[in-house]
Amino acid sequence: MKLEGVYTALVTPMASDGSLDEKALRRLVDFQIEGGVQGLVPVGTTGESPTLDGDECKRVIQIVVEQSRGRVPVIAGAGSNATAEAIEYTRDAKEVGAVATLQVAPYYNKPTSDGFLRHFRAIADAVDLPLVVYNIAGRTGKNIDNPTMLELARHRNIVAVKEASGDIPQVMELILRKPGAFSVLSGDDNLVLPIMALGGTGVISVASNLVPDRMARFVNAMLKEDWAAARSMHYELLPLFKALFVETNPIPIKAAMAMKGLIVESYRLPMCPLAPKSRETLAAALKDLRIL
Repeated sequence: MKLEGVYTALVTPMASDGSLDEKALRRLVDFQIEGGVQGLVPVGTTGESPTLDGDECKRVIQIVVEQSRGRVPVIAGAGSNATAEAIEYTRDAKEVGAVATLQVAPYYNKPTSDGFLRHFRAIADAVDLPLVVYNIAGRTGKNIDNPTMLELARHRNIVAVKEASGDIPQVMELILRKPGAFSVLSGDDNLVLPIMALGGTGVISVASNLVPDRMARFVNAMLKEDWAAARSMHYELLPLFKALFVETNPIPIKAAMAMKGLIVESYRLPMCPLAPKSRETLAAALKDLRIL
């Protein structure tokens, strides 16, 4: 399974009482596909997976699969810091039609390199479904180093990495040494340009929740090696990328989407609404980019 292009890390729309807003989720799926993204990634960090229970995670994935109707692939967030639980979530994702899963590095327990290898291989062995490793030390507490990632890339079901370490030299070395069929996707919107210039093939994006069409044009320009156009779009979108992380993700992206009228601005604790100053910063960026 080769992954390239824009894959949206979907927010999970919620009603004002915190319950799942299934109608808004279906509208969001259509909005993304009409905008030209290459795939959808529900129930990741941006989808507030830590505050959804297992049944809700499965339901969100099911809705996204149903609503996408095979138009784009659905890569379901199914990770956990307990390997047995990740396997269970992966089986659930396969049951409702996901074509691959995103597996975050086990958080808080900080495994050794051998622990990382055993964790991801156990999932890949237990469920015959392509697996994307998610490396984000800022969330999980520990980086997956390149020797470990290269060992994982040898497994037939481990097909890609969402690289959000922020370490460009690490990403560069990984792209140089990886197997040809293994995809490296940026996990940071603001690093898509350098990572794709080095040989990455796309992004799992937060910003595309709001501007799927603009992100699709941006990434497609790089896939066509139109670097002048891509560089211009990068600097045009950079204020948005920064504004969407003025506070912890997914708070700003959900606020921005609510400003645009796409969803209700609703979170589950410990996520909470933007501080007034952050809201002003975000609104100003959206107006400057003519999103509002």
